[in-house]
Amino acid sequence: MERAGAGVARVALSLLGDPAGRRVLILVGPGNNGGDGLVAARHLHDAGARVTLYVWRRAEKCADANWRMCRERAIPETHAATDAQRDQLRALLATSELVIDALLGHGANRMVEGDLADILAVLNACSGVAGAAPAPGKPLILAIDVPTGVQAGSGAVLGIAVRAAATVSTGPIKRGLLRYPAREHAGELISIDIGLSTADLEGVMTELIGADLARTLLPPRPADSHKGTFGKVLVAAGSAQYPGAPALASAGAARVGAGLVTLAVGRSLAGGPGRIPEITLQLLPEAEWGVLGEAAADELLKTLGDYQALLTGPGLGREAATRAFIERLLGLDSPRHRGQIGFRIAGAGSDKPAVKQRPELPPTVIDADGLNILADLAHDPERREAAHGTIWERLPRGRCVLTPHPGEMRRLLGVESLDGDPADIAAQAATRWGQVVVLKGATTVIAAPEGQVRLNDGGNPALATAGTGDVLAGAIAGLLAQGLAPFDAATLGVYLHSAAGRIVRDELGDTGALAGDLLPRLPLAIRALKVS
Repeated sequence: MERAGAGVARVALSLLGDPAGRRVLILVGPGNNGGDGLVAARHLHDAGARVTLYVWRRAEKCADANWRMCRERAIPETHAATDAQRDQLRALLATSELVIDALLGHGANRMVEGDLADILAVLNACSGVAGAAPAPGKPLILAIDVPTGVQAGSGAVLGIAVRAAATVSTGPIKRGLLRYPAREHAGELISIDIGLSTADLEGVMTELIGADLARTLLPPRPADSHKGTFGKVLVAAGSAQYPGAPALASAGAARVGAGLVTLAVGRSLAGGPGRIPEITLQLLPEAEWGVLGEAAADELLKTLGDYQALLTGPGLGREAATRAFIERLLGLDSPRHRGQIGFRIAGAGSDKPAVKQRPELPPTVIDADGLNILADLAHDPERREAAHGTIWERLPRGRCVLTPHPGEMRRLLGVESLDGDPADIAAQAATRWGQVVVLKGATTVIAAPEGQVRLNDGGNPALATAGTGDVLAGAIAGLLAQGLAPFDAATLGVYLHSAAGRIVRDELGDTGALAGDLLPRLPLAIRALKVS
Protein backbone atom coordinates (compact mmCIF):
# COMPACT_ATOMS: atom_id res chain seq x y z
CA MET A 1 0.00 0.00 0.00
CA GLU A 2 2.87 2.37 0.76
CA ARG A 3 4.38 1.75 -2.68
CA ALA A 4 1.00 2.09 -4.37
CA GLY A 5 0.09 5.34 -2.62
CA ALA A 6 3.52 6.83 -3.21
CA GLY A 7 3.23 5.92 -6.90
CA VAL A 8 -0.18 7.59 -7.12
CA ALA A 9 1.29 10.70 -5.52
CA ARG A 10 4.08 10.78 -8.13
CA VAL A 11 1.52 10.65 -10.93
CA ALA A 12 -0.53 13.38 -9.23
CA LEU A 13 2.57 15.59 -8.97
CA SER A 14 3.28 15.08 -12.66
CA LEU A 15 -0.23 16.38 -13.42
CA LEU A 16 0.05 19.33 -11.03
CA GLY A 17 3.55 20.52 -11.81
CA ASP A 18 4.79 22.67 -8.91
CA PRO A 19 2.64 21.37 -6.02
CA ALA A 20 3.14 24.33 -3.69
CA GLY A 21 -0.26 25.64 -2.68
CA ARG A 22 -2.15 23.52 -5.24
CA ARG A 23 -5.44 22.22 -3.91
CA VAL A 24 -6.03 18.47 -4.02
CA LEU A 25 -9.20 16.70 -2.88
CA ILE A 26 -8.92 13.00 -2.10
CA LEU A 27 -12.09 10.91 -1.94
CA VAL A 28 -11.37 8.14 0.58
CA GLY A 29 -13.40 4.95 0.65
CA PRO A 30 -13.54 2.03 3.08
CA GLY A 31 -11.07 -0.49 1.63
CA ASN A 32 -7.50 -0.81 0.40
CA ASN A 33 -8.24 1.69 -2.37
CA GLY A 34 -9.00 4.25 0.31
CA GLY A 35 -5.78 3.29 2.06
CA ASP A 36 -3.85 4.00 -1.14
CA GLY A 37 -5.52 7.41 -1.20
CA LEU A 38 -4.46 8.15 2.38
CA VAL A 39 -0.84 7.30 1.57
CA ALA A 40 -1.02 9.57 -1.49
CA ALA A 41 -2.52 12.33 0.68
CA ARG A 42 0.44 12.22 3.06
CA HIS A 43 3.02 12.35 0.25
CA LEU A 44 1.24 15.20 -1.53
CA HIS A 45 0.95 17.16 1.71
CA ASP A 46 4.64 16.70 2.40
CA ALA A 47 5.39 17.94 -1.14
CA GLY A 48 3.57 21.21 -0.42
CA ALA A 49 0.09 20.61 -1.83
CA ARG A 50 -3.00 21.73 0.12
CA VAL A 51 -4.77 18.41 0.61
CA THR A 52 -8.29 17.78 1.89
CA LEU A 53 -9.90 14.38 2.56
CA TYR A 54 -13.55 13.63 1.79
CA VAL A 55 -14.25 10.39 3.65
CA TRP A 56 -17.02 7.98 2.70
CA ARG A 57 -17.89 5.03 4.94
CA ARG A 58 -14.39 4.49 6.28
CA ALA A 59 -14.62 3.15 9.83
CA GLU A 60 -12.52 4.76 12.55
CA LYS A 61 -9.87 2.18 13.43
CA CYS A 62 -6.88 2.74 15.63
CA ALA A 63 -5.02 0.28 13.39
CA ASP A 64 -5.48 2.54 10.34
CA ALA A 65 -1.93 3.87 10.50
CA ASN A 66 -2.19 5.79 7.23
CA TRP A 67 -5.22 7.74 8.41
CA ARG A 68 -3.46 8.42 11.69
CA MET A 69 -0.43 9.83 9.87
CA CYS A 70 -2.72 12.15 7.87
CA ARG A 71 -4.24 13.40 11.12
CA GLU A 72 -0.81 13.95 12.62
CA ARG A 73 -0.24 16.34 9.71
CA ALA A 74 -3.60 18.07 10.42
CA ILE A 75 -4.86 17.31 6.91
CA PRO A 76 -8.48 18.59 6.87
CA GLU A 77 -11.31 16.07 6.66
CA THR A 78 -14.93 16.26 5.58
CA HIS A 79 -17.22 13.26 6.10
CA ALA A 80 -19.89 12.30 3.59
CA ALA A 81 -22.16 11.20 6.43
CA THR A 82 -22.48 14.83 7.60
CA ASP A 83 -22.90 16.23 4.08
CA ALA A 84 -26.31 14.92 3.07
CA GLN A 85 -26.95 17.60 0.45
CA ARG A 86 -23.34 17.45 -0.86
CA ASP A 87 -22.95 21.19 -0.40
CA GLN A 88 -19.57 20.72 1.28
CA LEU A 89 -18.44 18.47 -1.56
CA ARG A 90 -19.47 21.08 -4.14
CA ALA A 91 -17.60 23.78 -2.23
CA LEU A 92 -14.44 21.65 -2.09
CA LEU A 93 -14.66 20.85 -5.80
CA ALA A 94 -15.07 24.53 -6.62
CA THR A 95 -11.58 25.26 -5.27
CA SER A 96 -9.81 21.99 -6.12
CA GLU A 97 -7.49 21.52 -9.07
CA LEU A 98 -7.07 17.75 -8.77
CA VAL A 99 -9.33 15.06 -7.33
CA ILE A 100 -8.07 11.59 -6.50
CA ASP A 101 -10.77 8.91 -6.63
CA ALA A 102 -9.93 6.36 -3.91
CA LEU A 103 -13.51 5.35 -3.12
CA LEU A 104 -13.80 1.79 -4.46
CA GLY A 105 -11.16 -0.50 -5.93
CA HIS A 106 -11.05 -3.26 -8.51
CA GLY A 107 -13.07 -5.67 -6.38
CA ALA A 108 -16.30 -3.67 -6.61
CA ASN A 109 -19.15 -5.45 -8.40
CA ARG A 110 -22.38 -4.08 -6.95
CA MET A 111 -24.54 -1.42 -8.55
CA VAL A 112 -23.69 2.09 -7.39
CA GLU A 113 -26.69 3.68 -5.69
CA GLY A 114 -27.70 5.81 -2.73
CA ASP A 115 -25.21 8.24 -1.24
CA LEU A 116 -22.33 6.99 -3.39
CA ALA A 117 -24.32 7.58 -6.57
CA ASP A 118 -25.03 11.13 -5.35
CA ILE A 119 -21.30 11.74 -4.75
CA LEU A 120 -20.36 10.50 -8.22
CA ALA A 121 -23.04 12.60 -9.90
CA VAL A 122 -21.75 15.76 -8.18
CA LEU A 123 -18.17 14.84 -9.07
CA ASN A 124 -18.88 14.20 -12.74
CA ALA A 125 -20.84 17.43 -13.07
CA CYS A 126 -17.76 19.55 -12.38
CA SER A 127 -14.86 17.41 -13.61
CA GLY A 128 -12.29 18.84 -16.02
CA VAL A 129 -11.59 17.62 -19.53
CA ALA A 130 -8.92 14.98 -20.08
CA GLY A 131 -5.75 16.59 -21.41
CA ALA A 132 -6.53 20.00 -19.96
CA ALA A 133 -4.47 21.60 -17.21
CA PRO A 134 -5.80 21.25 -13.64
CA ALA A 135 -7.83 24.30 -12.70
CA PRO A 136 -9.96 25.37 -9.71
CA GLY A 137 -13.61 24.52 -10.25
CA LYS A 138 -12.82 22.15 -13.14
CA PRO A 139 -10.49 19.67 -11.45
CA LEU A 140 -8.94 16.74 -13.21
CA ILE A 141 -9.90 13.40 -11.72
CA LEU A 142 -7.24 10.77 -11.13
CA ALA A 143 -8.71 7.34 -10.34
CA ILE A 144 -6.78 4.67 -8.45
CA ASP A 145 -6.90 1.23 -10.14
CA VAL A 146 -10.37 1.75 -11.64
CA PRO A 147 -12.81 4.67 -11.70
CA THR A 148 -15.39 4.09 -8.98
CA GLY A 149 -18.43 2.48 -10.56
CA VAL A 150 -16.48 0.48 -13.17
CA GLN A 151 -16.30 -3.31 -12.85
CA ALA A 152 -12.62 -4.12 -13.34
CA GLY A 153 -13.03 -7.53 -14.95
CA SER A 154 -15.83 -6.93 -17.43
CA GLY A 155 -15.50 -3.19 -18.05
CA ALA A 156 -19.18 -2.71 -17.23
CA VAL A 157 -20.47 0.48 -15.63
CA LEU A 158 -22.37 -0.29 -12.44
CA GLY A 159 -25.09 2.27 -12.92
CA ILE A 160 -22.94 5.40 -12.67
CA ALA A 161 -19.16 5.74 -12.74
CA VAL A 162 -16.51 8.40 -12.32
CA ARG A 163 -15.29 9.97 -15.56
CA ALA A 164 -11.57 10.23 -14.90
CA ALA A 165 -8.95 12.16 -16.82
CA ALA A 166 -6.47 9.40 -15.94
CA THR A 167 -6.47 6.08 -14.13
CA VAL A 168 -3.33 4.87 -12.39
CA SER A 169 -3.05 1.11 -11.92
CA THR A 170 -1.01 -0.15 -9.01
CA GLY A 171 0.56 -2.99 -10.96
CA PRO A 172 -0.72 -4.32 -14.30
CA ILE A 173 -3.56 -2.35 -15.88
CA LYS A 174 -6.88 -4.00 -15.13
CA ARG A 175 -8.04 -5.65 -18.31
CA GLY A 176 -11.61 -4.43 -18.07
CA LEU A 177 -10.44 -0.82 -18.45
CA LEU A 178 -9.62 -1.54 -22.08
CA ARG A 179 -13.17 -2.56 -22.84
CA TYR A 180 -16.08 -0.28 -23.53
CA PRO A 181 -17.90 1.38 -21.79
CA ALA A 182 -15.16 1.40 -19.11
CA ARG A 183 -12.63 2.79 -21.58
CA GLU A 184 -14.64 6.01 -21.88
CA HIS A 185 -14.45 6.50 -18.10
CA ALA A 186 -10.79 5.67 -17.50
CA GLY A 187 -9.02 8.44 -19.41
CA GLU A 188 -5.27 8.04 -19.80
CA LEU A 189 -4.06 4.66 -18.50
CA ILE A 190 -0.94 4.72 -16.34
CA SER A 191 0.76 1.76 -14.65
CA ILE A 192 3.14 2.08 -11.72
CA ASP A 193 5.56 -0.51 -10.39
CA ILE A 194 4.69 -1.60 -6.86
CA GLY A 195 7.30 -4.33 -6.61
CA LEU A 196 5.35 -7.34 -7.90
CA SER A 197 7.57 -10.34 -8.48
CA THR A 198 8.31 -11.70 -11.94
CA ALA A 199 6.21 -14.74 -11.08
CA ASP A 200 3.24 -12.52 -10.21
CA LEU A 201 3.56 -10.61 -13.48
CA GLU A 202 3.92 -13.79 -15.53
CA GLY A 203 0.76 -15.04 -13.90
CA VAL A 204 -1.11 -12.07 -15.30
CA MET A 205 0.34 -12.74 -18.80
CA THR A 206 -1.26 -9.59 -20.20
CA GLU A 207 0.66 -6.63 -21.53
CA LEU A 208 -0.57 -3.30 -22.83
CA ILE A 209 1.13 -2.38 -26.11
CA GLY A 210 2.75 1.02 -25.91
CA ALA A 211 5.40 2.92 -27.80
CA ASP A 212 8.22 1.52 -25.64
CA LEU A 213 7.32 -2.07 -26.47
CA ALA A 214 6.64 -1.32 -30.15
CA ARG A 215 10.02 0.43 -30.47
CA THR A 216 11.87 -2.68 -29.32
CA LEU A 217 10.19 -4.71 -32.08
CA LEU A 218 11.12 -2.48 -35.02
CA PRO A 219 13.24 -4.45 -37.52
CA PRO A 220 16.73 -3.02 -38.07
CA ARG A 221 17.42 -1.07 -41.26
CA PRO A 222 21.19 -1.34 -41.85
CA ALA A 223 22.83 1.20 -44.14
CA ASP A 224 24.28 -1.49 -46.42
CA SER A 225 20.95 -3.23 -46.97
CA HIS A 226 19.19 -4.05 -50.24
CA LYS A 227 15.65 -5.12 -51.04
CA GLY A 228 16.46 -8.73 -50.28
CA THR A 229 17.46 -7.75 -46.76
CA PHE A 230 13.86 -6.93 -45.90
CA GLY A 231 12.19 -10.01 -47.25
CA LYS A 232 9.61 -10.88 -49.87
CA VAL A 233 5.86 -11.07 -49.30
CA LEU A 234 3.41 -13.04 -51.42
CA VAL A 235 -0.18 -11.76 -51.23
CA ALA A 236 -2.82 -14.14 -52.63
CA ALA A 237 -6.06 -12.23 -52.55
CA GLY A 238 -8.93 -10.66 -54.45
CA SER A 239 -11.90 -11.65 -56.56
CA ALA A 240 -14.19 -9.99 -59.08
CA GLN A 241 -16.45 -8.81 -56.25
CA TYR A 242 -13.62 -7.41 -54.10
CA PRO A 243 -10.91 -6.07 -56.42
CA GLY A 244 -9.65 -3.37 -54.03
CA ALA A 245 -8.74 -5.61 -51.08
CA PRO A 246 -5.56 -7.03 -52.65
CA ALA A 247 -4.31 -3.53 -53.50
CA LEU A 248 -4.75 -2.35 -49.90
CA ALA A 249 -3.18 -5.48 -48.42
CA SER A 250 -0.14 -5.51 -50.71
CA ALA A 251 0.46 -1.79 -50.19
CA GLY A 252 0.23 -2.31 -46.41
CA ALA A 253 3.05 -4.84 -46.62
CA ALA A 254 5.18 -2.48 -48.67
CA ARG A 255 4.53 0.54 -46.45
CA VAL A 256 5.93 -1.16 -43.33
CA GLY A 257 9.20 -1.88 -45.12
CA ALA A 258 9.04 -5.25 -46.89
CA GLY A 259 11.70 -5.40 -49.61
CA LEU A 260 9.46 -6.80 -52.33
CA VAL A 261 5.74 -7.55 -52.47
CA THR A 262 4.18 -9.79 -55.10
CA LEU A 263 0.44 -9.74 -55.61
CA ALA A 264 -0.95 -13.05 -56.88
CA VAL A 265 -4.38 -12.57 -58.47
CA GLY A 266 -6.51 -14.11 -61.15
CA ARG A 267 -5.73 -13.03 -64.68
CA SER A 268 -8.97 -11.09 -65.00
CA LEU A 269 -7.90 -8.87 -62.08
CA ALA A 270 -4.56 -7.80 -63.57
CA GLY A 271 -5.86 -4.25 -63.97
CA GLY A 272 -7.54 -4.07 -60.56
CA PRO A 273 -8.00 -0.67 -58.90
CA GLY A 274 -5.52 1.07 -56.67
CA ARG A 275 -2.47 -1.16 -57.06
CA ILE A 276 0.70 0.84 -56.52
CA PRO A 277 3.31 0.45 -59.28
CA GLU A 278 5.96 -0.93 -56.91
CA ILE A 279 3.96 -4.16 -56.44
CA THR A 280 4.89 -7.02 -58.77
CA LEU A 281 2.28 -9.40 -60.16
CA GLN A 282 1.88 -13.14 -60.43
CA LEU A 283 -1.14 -13.82 -62.63
CA LEU A 284 -2.97 -17.02 -61.80
CA PRO A 285 -5.36 -19.28 -63.70
CA GLU A 286 -9.00 -18.90 -62.69
CA ALA A 287 -11.57 -21.58 -61.99
CA GLU A 288 -14.16 -19.13 -63.29
CA TRP A 289 -14.10 -15.41 -64.00
CA GLY A 290 -12.45 -13.67 -61.03
CA VAL A 291 -12.34 -16.84 -58.88
CA LEU A 292 -9.19 -18.73 -57.88
CA GLY A 293 -9.19 -22.51 -57.61
CA GLU A 294 -6.89 -25.50 -57.18
CA ALA A 295 -4.89 -24.75 -60.34
CA ALA A 296 -4.03 -21.31 -58.95
CA ALA A 297 -2.82 -22.89 -55.72
CA ASP A 298 -0.63 -25.31 -57.67
CA GLU A 299 0.97 -22.37 -59.49
CA LEU A 300 1.67 -20.57 -56.21
CA LEU A 301 3.21 -23.65 -54.62
CA LYS A 302 5.88 -23.64 -57.33
CA THR A 303 7.20 -20.26 -56.10
CA LEU A 304 6.12 -20.25 -52.44
CA GLY A 305 9.58 -21.26 -51.26
CA ASP A 306 10.99 -17.98 -52.58
CA TYR A 307 9.00 -15.88 -50.08
CA GLN A 308 9.51 -15.12 -46.41
CA ALA A 309 5.83 -14.40 -45.73
CA LEU A 310 2.43 -15.24 -47.19
CA LEU A 311 -0.87 -13.38 -46.83
CA THR A 312 -4.10 -14.85 -48.08
CA GLY A 313 -7.78 -14.15 -47.65
CA PRO A 314 -8.57 -10.47 -48.33
CA GLY A 315 -11.36 -10.23 -50.89
CA LEU A 316 -11.12 -13.88 -52.01
CA GLY A 317 -14.81 -14.70 -51.81
CA ARG A 318 -16.24 -18.00 -50.58
CA GLU A 319 -17.02 -19.95 -53.73
CA ALA A 320 -16.49 -23.71 -53.74
CA ALA A 321 -13.44 -23.29 -55.99
CA THR A 322 -11.96 -20.71 -53.60
CA ARG A 323 -12.42 -23.15 -50.73
CA ALA A 324 -10.42 -25.71 -52.70
CA PHE A 325 -7.77 -23.02 -53.37
CA ILE A 326 -7.31 -22.36 -49.64
CA GLU A 327 -7.20 -26.06 -48.81
CA ARG A 328 -4.50 -26.71 -51.40
CA LEU A 329 -2.45 -23.56 -50.65
CA LEU A 330 -2.36 -24.11 -46.88
CA GLY A 331 -1.95 -27.88 -47.13
CA LEU A 332 -5.25 -28.67 -45.49
CA ASP A 333 -5.95 -31.38 -48.08
CA SER A 334 -2.79 -33.29 -47.15
CA PRO A 335 -1.05 -34.69 -44.03
CA ARG A 336 0.49 -32.38 -41.47
CA HIS A 337 3.35 -30.23 -42.72
CA ARG A 338 6.71 -31.88 -42.17
CA GLY A 339 8.80 -28.86 -43.09
CA GLN A 340 10.36 -30.64 -46.09
CA ILE A 341 11.19 -29.19 -49.47
CA GLY A 342 12.37 -31.27 -52.41
CA PHE A 343 11.68 -34.90 -53.31
CA ARG A 344 10.97 -38.06 -51.36
CA ILE A 345 12.89 -40.90 -53.01
CA ALA A 346 11.26 -44.32 -53.02
CA GLY A 347 13.10 -47.10 -51.18
CA ALA A 348 15.09 -49.77 -52.95
CA GLY A 349 12.91 -52.16 -54.92
CA SER A 350 9.88 -49.93 -54.68
CA ASP A 351 7.84 -49.42 -57.81
CA LYS A 352 6.45 -46.10 -56.52
CA PRO A 353 7.74 -42.97 -58.27
CA ALA A 354 9.45 -40.14 -56.44
CA VAL A 355 6.86 -37.77 -54.98
CA LYS A 356 7.57 -34.07 -54.76
CA GLN A 357 6.94 -32.62 -51.31
CA ARG A 358 4.99 -29.39 -51.01
CA PRO A 359 7.13 -26.43 -49.87
CA GLU A 360 7.11 -25.52 -46.23
CA LEU A 361 4.47 -22.94 -45.42
CA PRO A 362 6.24 -19.65 -44.64
CA PRO A 363 4.97 -17.45 -41.80
CA THR A 364 1.42 -16.78 -42.96
CA VAL A 365 -1.33 -14.25 -42.28
CA ILE A 366 -4.87 -15.53 -42.84
CA ASP A 367 -7.51 -12.83 -43.02
CA ALA A 368 -11.08 -12.13 -44.10
CA ASP A 369 -12.47 -14.80 -46.45
CA GLY A 370 -9.50 -17.03 -45.66
CA LEU A 371 -10.84 -17.14 -42.10
CA ASN A 372 -14.41 -17.70 -43.26
CA ILE A 373 -13.28 -20.66 -45.33
CA LEU A 374 -11.34 -22.05 -42.35
CA ALA A 375 -14.55 -21.74 -40.32
CA ASP A 376 -16.48 -23.63 -43.00
CA LEU A 377 -13.87 -26.37 -43.01
CA ALA A 378 -13.58 -26.56 -39.24
CA HIS A 379 -17.31 -27.09 -38.81
CA ASP A 380 -17.93 -29.30 -41.85
CA PRO A 381 -18.89 -32.68 -40.31
CA GLU A 382 -17.60 -34.53 -43.38
CA ARG A 383 -14.14 -32.95 -43.14
CA ARG A 384 -13.36 -32.03 -39.55
CA GLU A 385 -12.59 -35.65 -38.62
CA ALA A 386 -10.79 -36.44 -41.86
CA ALA A 387 -8.02 -39.03 -41.99
CA HIS A 388 -5.36 -36.35 -41.69
CA GLY A 389 -6.86 -34.75 -38.57
CA THR A 390 -8.57 -31.42 -38.02
CA ILE A 391 -7.55 -28.33 -39.96
CA TRP A 392 -5.77 -26.99 -36.87
CA GLU A 393 -3.67 -30.15 -36.63
CA ARG A 394 -2.71 -29.81 -40.29
CA LEU A 395 -1.45 -26.23 -40.01
CA PRO A 396 2.14 -25.96 -38.74
CA ARG A 397 1.94 -24.84 -35.11
CA GLY A 398 2.75 -21.21 -34.42
CA ARG A 399 3.35 -20.39 -38.10
CA CYS A 400 0.11 -18.52 -38.81
CA VAL A 401 -1.45 -15.24 -37.68
CA LEU A 402 -5.25 -15.26 -37.78
CA THR A 403 -6.85 -11.80 -37.84
CA PRO A 404 -10.60 -12.12 -37.21
CA HIS A 405 -13.04 -9.36 -36.39
CA PRO A 406 -15.78 -10.44 -33.91
CA GLY A 407 -18.08 -11.79 -36.63
CA GLU A 408 -15.32 -13.93 -38.13
CA MET A 409 -14.33 -15.07 -34.64
CA ARG A 410 -17.88 -16.24 -33.98
CA ARG A 411 -17.82 -18.25 -37.18
CA LEU A 412 -14.44 -19.78 -36.36
CA LEU A 413 -15.66 -20.79 -32.92
CA GLY A 414 -19.06 -21.91 -34.18
CA VAL A 415 -20.98 -19.79 -31.66
CA GLU A 416 -23.81 -17.27 -31.89
CA SER A 417 -22.16 -14.63 -29.72
CA LEU A 418 -18.83 -13.90 -28.04
CA ASP A 419 -19.69 -13.98 -24.35
CA GLY A 420 -17.02 -13.11 -21.83
CA ASP A 421 -13.69 -11.33 -21.85
CA PRO A 422 -12.32 -10.94 -25.41
CA ALA A 423 -8.79 -11.44 -24.09
CA ASP A 424 -9.76 -14.79 -22.59
CA ILE A 425 -11.62 -15.78 -25.76
CA ALA A 426 -8.62 -14.97 -27.96
CA ALA A 427 -6.15 -16.64 -25.59
CA GLN A 428 -8.17 -19.86 -25.44
CA ALA A 429 -8.55 -19.93 -29.22
CA ALA A 430 -4.83 -19.32 -29.78
CA THR A 431 -3.96 -22.19 -27.46
CA ARG A 432 -6.53 -24.54 -28.99
CA TRP A 433 -5.61 -23.73 -32.58
CA GLY A 434 -1.87 -23.46 -32.01
CA GLN A 435 -1.67 -20.12 -33.85
CA VAL A 436 -1.37 -16.42 -33.07
CA VAL A 437 -4.81 -14.79 -32.93
CA VAL A 438 -5.49 -11.09 -33.48
CA LEU A 439 -9.05 -10.38 -32.34
CA LYS A 440 -9.77 -6.96 -33.80
CA GLY A 441 -11.87 -4.29 -32.13
CA ALA A 442 -11.72 -0.94 -30.36
CA THR A 443 -9.34 -2.81 -28.06
CA THR A 444 -7.48 -5.38 -30.14
CA VAL A 445 -6.24 -8.56 -28.50
CA ILE A 446 -3.10 -10.37 -29.70
CA ALA A 447 -2.80 -13.87 -28.21
CA ALA A 448 -0.01 -16.43 -28.59
CA PRO A 449 -0.42 -20.23 -28.45
CA GLU A 450 1.73 -20.29 -25.29
CA GLY A 451 -0.79 -18.12 -23.43
CA GLN A 452 0.78 -14.67 -23.61
CA VAL A 453 -1.67 -11.85 -24.35
CA ARG A 454 -1.08 -8.28 -25.49
CA LEU A 455 -3.75 -5.59 -25.73
CA ASN A 456 -3.77 -2.54 -27.98
CA ASP A 457 -5.84 0.36 -26.71
CA GLY A 458 -6.49 2.02 -30.06
CA GLY A 459 -10.19 2.73 -30.42
CA ASN A 460 -10.60 5.27 -33.21
CA PRO A 461 -13.68 5.88 -35.42
CA ALA A 462 -11.36 6.85 -38.29
CA LEU A 463 -10.48 3.13 -38.53
CA ALA A 464 -14.12 2.05 -38.65
CA THR A 465 -14.33 1.84 -42.43
CA ALA A 466 -14.04 -0.86 -45.09
CA GLY A 467 -10.56 -1.99 -46.03
CA THR A 468 -8.65 -1.04 -42.88
CA GLY A 469 -8.41 -4.72 -41.96
CA ASP A 470 -6.77 -5.44 -45.32
CA VAL A 471 -4.13 -2.81 -44.55
CA LEU A 472 -3.50 -4.37 -41.13
CA ALA A 473 -3.14 -7.87 -42.57
CA GLY A 474 -0.64 -6.57 -45.12
CA ALA A 475 1.34 -4.73 -42.44
CA ILE A 476 1.67 -7.88 -40.34
CA ALA A 477 2.80 -9.87 -43.39
CA GLY A 478 5.38 -7.19 -44.24
CA LEU A 479 6.82 -7.42 -40.73
CA LEU A 480 6.91 -11.22 -40.89
CA ALA A 481 8.97 -10.95 -44.07
CA GLN A 482 11.49 -8.81 -42.19
CA GLY A 483 12.11 -11.61 -39.72
CA LEU A 484 9.80 -10.85 -36.80
CA ALA A 485 8.25 -13.82 -35.02
CA PRO A 486 4.49 -14.11 -35.63
CA PHE A 487 3.48 -12.84 -32.17
CA ASP A 488 5.82 -9.84 -32.41
CA ALA A 489 4.87 -9.09 -36.02
CA ALA A 490 1.20 -9.09 -35.04
CA THR A 491 1.95 -6.86 -32.05
CA LEU A 492 3.93 -4.28 -34.02
CA GLY A 493 1.53 -4.40 -36.97
CA VAL A 494 -1.46 -3.69 -34.74
CA TYR A 495 0.38 -0.84 -33.00
CA LEU A 496 1.51 0.81 -36.27
CA HIS A 497 -1.93 0.42 -37.81
CA SER A 498 -3.48 2.10 -34.77
CA ALA A 499 -0.83 4.85 -34.71
CA ALA A 500 -1.39 5.55 -38.41
CA GLY A 501 -5.10 5.76 -37.67
CA ARG A 502 -4.46 8.41 -35.02
CA ILE A 503 -2.44 10.43 -37.54
CA VAL A 504 -5.31 10.17 -40.03
CA ARG A 505 -7.79 11.30 -37.37
CA ASP A 506 -5.62 14.24 -36.38
CA GLU A 507 -5.03 15.32 -39.98
CA LEU A 508 -8.39 14.55 -41.63
CA GLY A 509 -10.85 14.02 -38.80
CA ASP A 510 -12.73 10.90 -37.81
CA THR A 511 -15.41 11.15 -40.51
CA GLY A 512 -14.82 10.31 -44.15
CA ALA A 513 -11.33 8.81 -43.71
CA LEU A 514 -10.62 5.89 -46.05
CA ALA A 515 -8.50 2.79 -45.62
CA GLY A 516 -6.11 4.06 -48.27
CA ASP A 517 -5.39 7.10 -46.09
CA LEU A 518 -3.59 4.81 -43.67
CA LEU A 519 -0.97 3.73 -46.19
CA PRO A 520 1.23 6.87 -46.39
CA ARG A 521 0.84 7.30 -42.61
CA LEU A 522 2.37 3.92 -41.76
CA PRO A 523 5.93 5.17 -42.48
CA LEU A 524 5.14 8.27 -40.41
CA ALA A 525 4.10 6.07 -37.49
CA ILE A 526 7.38 4.15 -37.79
CA ARG A 527 9.40 7.37 -37.93
CA ALA A 528 7.61 8.69 -34.84
CA LEU A 529 8.65 5.56 -32.94
CA LYS A 530 12.27 5.98 -33.98
CA VAL A 531 12.58 9.63 -33.01
CA SER A 532 10.59 9.56 -29.77
